[in-house]
Formats: sequence, structure tokens, C-alpha cells
Amino acid sequence: MKDKRYPIYEYKTIRDMFLGTTSKVPNKVGFMEKRPGRKDFQNITYGKFRKDVVSLGAALIDKLSLKGEKIAIIGENSYMWAVSYFSVVCGVGTVVPIDKELPANEIVNLAKRSGAKAIIYSPRKREIIEEVKKEETALKYYIEMYPEEDHLDLCAEKNKDYTVNELMQIGWNLDEKILLDVPIDPNEFKILLFTSGTTANSKGVMLSNSNIMANLHAAIKIVYLYSDDVFFSVLPLHHSYEATVGMLLPVYNTIKIGYAGGLKTIASDLKLIKPTVILGVPALIENLFKKVSREIKKQGKEKLVRNVVNITEKLGRFGWSLRRKLLKKILDNLGGDIRLIVSAAAPIDPEIGRQIENYGIYFVQGYGLTETSPLATLVPINKRDMASVGIAAEKSEVKIVDKNEEGIGEVWIKGPNVALGYFEDEEETKKSFIDGWFKSGDLGYIDKKGYLFLTGRCKNLIITGNGKNVYPEEIENFINKIEYVKESMVYAVDDPKDKNETIISAAVTLDEAYFKEKYDSNMPSDEEIHELIWKEIKEINKTMVPYKWVKNLVVKKEDFVKTTTQKIKRFEEIKKLNQ
Repeated sequence: MKDKRYPIYEYKTIRDMFLGTTSKVPNKVGFMEKRPGRKDFQNITYGKFRKDVVSLGAALIDKLSLKGEKIAIIGENSYMWAVSYFSVVCGVGTVVPIDKELPANEIVNLAKRSGAKAIIYSPRKREIIEEVKKEETALKYYIEMYPEEDHLDLCAEKNKDYTVNELMQIGWNLDEKILLDVPIDPNEFKILLFTSGTTANSKGVMLSNSNIMANLHAAIKIVYLYSDDVFFSVLPLHHSYEATVGMLLPVYNTIKIGYAGGLKTIASDLKLIKPTVILGVPALIENLFKKVSREIKKQGKEKLVRNVVNITEKLGRFGWSLRRKLLKKILDNLGGDIRLIVSAAAPIDPEIGRQIENYGIYFVQGYGLTETSPLATLVPINKRDMASVGIAAEKSEVKIVDKNEEGIGEVWIKGPNVALGYFEDEEETKKSFIDGWFKSGDLGYIDKKGYLFLTGRCKNLIITGNGKNVYPEEIENFINKIEYVKESMVYAVDDPKDKNETIISAAVTLDEAYFKEKYDSNMPSDEEIHELIWKEIKEINKTMVPYKWVKNLVVKKEDFVKTTTQKIKRFEEIKKLNQ
């Protein structure tokens, strides 16, 4: 890259980092976003970002008396989401990001559980917020981002309704010390993140500034980022992975963030934003590169890619540069400038990582949970292993507990990145946090070099009638490679012939784009589709020991129910399949 990396500063709080980085480059563009109804992207500088954050924060304290209170944020990824988040954590109180996909009743439940006194929401959530207002909660103020002009008068008429713009204008005339002189204890609970799931069983994870800064300090030393990088923000910001790595880390480095319009506009947004760094989850990355592979095959460029990879294999960094030049037209479909893709949230098929690097794009994996702020491990960019999720983050430890004969056991994590516990849930906190260690609920093993390899989730593990362990994720990786299949879920069902035995079953969704391209108007029947996939699964069975064989197949016509980070809600799906 042309520009050198910035020096690494050991900030103690998010506010220290925010003030330190925004003061360095006030005229540099820090954010790109496309407002509703506009075709072009708006550029926003770090200088404006600092002014907006401080102004909003001062108004929240002085005008609305929200100092020390919990403030919820709900909405699509946007500049104003970032402004709202930073305003709260820079001195106002405790931020409570909420999943934008939740229905009104679940938002009400989270508002009640958190005790939030205000909620900042996007215009798209206005209708659902009107439903929330009808319920009894601790919420006193409803603050809208990006209001249409005709909504400003409406907000002014109601003493409980405000807009972010209105509050920022008030804050412009206030002393910034109202926000910036509020003392912040780095070890105090200041971020409340609810895990995915229904409000009945979701857990409120309590994070501190120290937790987040430990993550940022570790990540910045192991992932090489540059001042002219551009981050592509598409994963939901209420999720700890996107909030920490996709928002706070770029700000730490004064890097530009480009906000995608959503999953449906990724292809066009990539070309407009031209990112250099993409954060993704396996489902997103796999779908993206399935489309790229299909396009390569369609254009008859498979041989070209193989030849380019073979020629450049031993040329080191120069080889990668040459690879990118020779495959420029392929990279143009991804914006043209991507140099790094980071995957997290779940292990990804190593073949996908290798395929990505064939195009001259660095690929690394990370691993963690909300309870680890979120990064627990990360693959060093200069020592990559496609099958591993990396080594323990700086100043952190990872160990395997209750190993079986294969060396696989539960992953436990310890370090400054580990959360303070669960909000108002002492029982669950005692179960999951033991002597500084967090019990992840994930299964895996660590090799001699200290690299962690995940095999699945404890709660997903299938134990056969003869006591053998089957890891669904391992089999799903094979099934997902079937060209007809979009996604799969492996689970256990009772053997109708013997209730003491289990049968390994697989449910799959179809890659409709592939079928449409291959068969056009002559689509095979449901029975023929089932037979096509079943034939492929029988071939997969031949590569595995008999107790792992898939003996039942369900072809679903609708997509799996998922979380906002594209993880299949397994138990919800299994319940539906067993009905």
C-alpha cells in the first residue's frame, strides 16, 4: 500500500481513542453512505464526526438529563448509528444496541430488561417504535435519526420525541466539557449486548471499555491495516463483531468506512464503495464467492485462473501483485480494490479461503463470542492456516477442557477481553464464568503451534446410540460443496426401527440461481431434485466412517430461519422439521 501504518497507541477508553484519532486527521473522509432516495454516496470527514458526536452527547446530558443512563440504539448500519454509539460511550452512559430485525414485543422486552431511558432509532423503525410507545417501559425519550423534513415539526410538538439533528444543533451551543469531562472508569460496565435468541433466553452481556480496548490493541497488531484502507460495513452493527472490528477498529486507524445498503445491494455497493477490507461471516462470504466462481465458469476463465495461480505461486509478494493484475476483471466484480477478507462468527470451509487467495486477496479467520468482546483468537496475516481460527489474542489464553480421545473438548477463554458477566443474571454468570475463564460452549482442539481448530458447538453435538460423537458442522462443510445446494443443516432423528438409536439427517436449501442457469425453463421435478442431491450425499458417505453417514434427506423450498449474522437457528428449524 502507498501509505504507512499509523503508530499503535495504547488507549484506555473508547473516548481516549476517539479524541486521539479524530484530532489527527480532521479533514480526512471517515465515512461514506448513501442516504435514502439518493444514488450517490455522501462523504463525511473525521472532523465533522467529532463535532457531531460531542454535540449529541452534550445535548443528551444537558437537555435530556440522561447522564449515567442506558440508551438503546436500533437501526440499519449508518453514519448516525456510529454517531449515536460514540456519543453514549464517550461519557453519556451505557449503550444498548438492539437487533433491527426484532418485532415490537421483543424490543419492548429488551427495553424493560435493560431499563433504557431513551432509544435512538432509524426512520425505517418509526412504525415499530410507535408500537413500542404504547407499552409500559422505562423509556422517556424516542430520538429519530435522519428525519424527513416534514417530520421535524411533528417531533417538535411532542415533548418525548426528538431527532438526532435537533439535539446536535442544541449541542453545538453547549460546552463540550459537558460530555468530555465526565469521568470514565475503564473497567466499568458501559456496553450491554444481548445475545441472539428470543428475549426469554437471550443473555445481556456486560462489557467495559477495557474489554473493547484489549480487543482493538490485539487486532491492530496482528491484522495489517493502512491509512488508505476502506472498510465495507454490511454485517449488523448491533452485533459485537461488526461494532468492534467493523466500526471501532477503523476509527482507531482513522480508516474510511463505507456503509452498504443491505444484503440485496452488496454487488452494486461494492463497485461504488470500492473497499479494501471486508468483514464477513461464512454464509455471506460463501455466497459471494459462489457467484464469483459461477461467473468465472460462465466466461470460461477457469483455466486462466489455474494458470495464473501456478505461475505466481512462488513469486512471493510480487506474485500476489501480478496475480491481481492478471485477474483484474474478476476483482472488478468485488469493487476492484479488495486486498483483505476477514471471516468470523463460525469456521469456514478452508477451500473457500484458498479460493479467495487464488484471486490475490488475503484471507484470515477470527473467532470469538459477544462474551469475548468479541475476538478470542485471530490468524496472523503473515502465518495463515486456512483450517484454523487462529491463535489466542494478545494477553489472552485459550484452553481445551474435558478432552475426548481425539483431543477435542470445550474451548475456554481467559483474558482482558472476557466480559464482566451477564446483566442481572447471577446464576448464568456463575455457570459460564469460572475463575476468570469463560466457557464458550464451542468444541475444538489446539495444535502444537497454538492454533485453535473448531469442530462444532457443544449443544449441536450428536451422540450416537453406541456413544460416538458426530459434529454436524463437519458434514455440512461437505454437503455445502454440492453445486445444487445453497445451505445445509445436519441433525439427529430417532431411528424408527430402534428408539435407542439415532439417524443422521440433513436438511438442505437449493441454489436456485444454479438451477435456473443450468436448467432454464426445464426444471427437474421435486423427486428428481431429491435424487440428484441424494446421489451426491451417498458419495460423501463413502468418504466417512459409517456412524457419520447421512441416512435421511429433507429438501426445503424455503430458506432456513437465521440470526442477523446469518447463523441457522438450529433448534427452531429442527422443531419445524420434526412436526
